[in-house]
Amino acid sequence: MIDVRILRREPERIRAALNARGVDVDIAALLRLDARLRDLIRQWEDLQHQRKTRSQEIGRRLATGEDAGPIKDEVQNIGERLRQLEAQRQEVEVLFQEGMLEIPNIPHDSVPIGEDETHNELVRQWGQPPEFSFEPKPHWDLGESLGILDIPSGVKLARSRFALLIGAGAMLERALIQFMLDLHTREHHYKEVLPPFLANRDCLMGTGQLPKFEEDLFKVEGWDLYLIPTAEVPVTNIHREEILDEKDLPLYYAAYTPCFRSEAGSYGKDVRGLIRQHQFNKVELVKIVTPERSWEELESLVRDAEEVLKRLSLPYRVVTLCTGDLGFASAKTYDIEVWLGGQGVHKEISSCSNFEDFQARRAEMRCRSKGKKGTEFVHTLNGSGLAVGRTLVAILENYQRADGTVEIPEVLRPYMGGMEVIEPVT
Repeated sequence: MIDVRILRREPERIRAALNARGVDVDIAALLRLDARLRDLIRQWEDLQHQRKTRSQEIGRRLATGEDAGPIKDEVQNIGERLRQLEAQRQEVEVLFQEGMLEIPNIPHDSVPIGEDETHNELVRQWGQPPEFSFEPKPHWDLGESLGILDIPSGVKLARSRFALLIGAGAMLERALIQFMLDLHTREHHYKEVLPPFLANRDCLMGTGQLPKFEEDLFKVEGWDLYLIPTAEVPVTNIHREEILDEKDLPLYYAAYTPCFRSEAGSYGKDVRGLIRQHQFNKVELVKIVTPERSWEELESLVRDAEEVLKRLSLPYRVVTLCTGDLGFASAKTYDIEVWLGGQGVHKEISSCSNFEDFQARRAEMRCRSKGKKGTEFVHTLNGSGLAVGRTLVAILENYQRADGTVEIPEVLRPYMGGMEVIEPVT
C-alpha cells in the first residue's frame, strides 16, 4: 500500500506513475473519500470532547445538588450523534481502504518507461548458448524419450497443466531443490524455513495478491485458506504485525515450497511441457531490511539467484522490467531469463523485486532504530532462487546430446548418487 501522505501531497506524481504503469485509478475520488473520512473523525473527536466536558459538569451539579437533567439529555443526544458518526466513518473508511488497496506500488525512478515486455532493458548476459551438431529437441520430447516426464498421467491425475515426473526426472527435481537450498544457506547466509503451503487471507493481503488477484489463486472450499502461489506469501508474513529491532536486521530467508497458480488469463501461452503449470516447485529468497539498505540488497539478491545458474553452467540474461511489465507490489524488478536450447528462446526463471515499504504497510511490519524516535516500516524483497521446474527444463534442453542422452551438470551429481547421464528408455 502506498503512503497516504504522498497521495495527499503529490497526487499528480501518483497519477503520472500509474499512467506509466498503464493503470487507471480515480485519484480525485480517493482524495474526496480521504477528506470526508478525516472530517468525520474530526467531528467525532469534537463530540467526544463535548461529551466528556458535559459529563464532568453533570458530576459537579450532582455533587452540589443542582439539577443535571437538561445536561443528561444533552449528553444522551451527543451519544446518539457519536453512534451515527461512527457508522458513517466505518462506511467511508471501508470504501477508502478498498480504493487504496487497488493502487499498485510506485515504480522507482530507475525503472524504464514502457508498455510491455518489449520495452524491458537488458542489463547483462552470462554464458554462451550451446551449439548443437544435431537438431535439438524441446524438453517435452526429451522427457518422453527418456521416460522421465509423463504429461498424460498428470492430466489423468489432475487436469491439464499438471505433470508427472518419473525416475531420474523426479531425482533431478529433488536434486535441484537440495542444491539450491544448500547454496543459499551455506554460502549466501539465508536461514532455511519450511512454511505451510496454505495461507490465510491476511497473508495474501499483506503481500499484495489480494484483493486484486483472487482469480489467480486456488481457494480451499469451506476454509479461509488459499494454496500459496509462492513462498513469498507465508515467509514475508512471518513478521506480520511485528516491530523488529534494527540490530536484528537484515533477515534473509530461503524456502522450498510447491506453488499453485490458476494462470488465469494465460490460456494459449506455453501450453506444452513444464513452463506454465498449475503446480510447480520453487526455492524462494526473502529479505526484510531497513529502508537504507534495500537497494543494495536488491542487487545482492539478484547475484545470489544468478549464482545458481552459473554453478549449473546455464546461459542467461538479466533484464529490468519496464513500468508496464512491473508486478503490482514491486517498485523495481529484475528478471533473470535462462536460455532454452531446445526451443531457442530465453524464459524467465527468476524475478527479483524490491517492494520498498509497500508490503510492510499492508502487513504492519515495522522496525525500531537506535537514536530515532518511533518506528518506521521495513522494506521487503524477494526473488526466486530458482524456479525448479524451469531449471530442470533448461538442463534437459541445454545438456542434451546427439545420442538422445542428457548430461547431468557436475554440481548435481553428488545429489543424484553419482549419476552422470540420463539415458533414453530402451
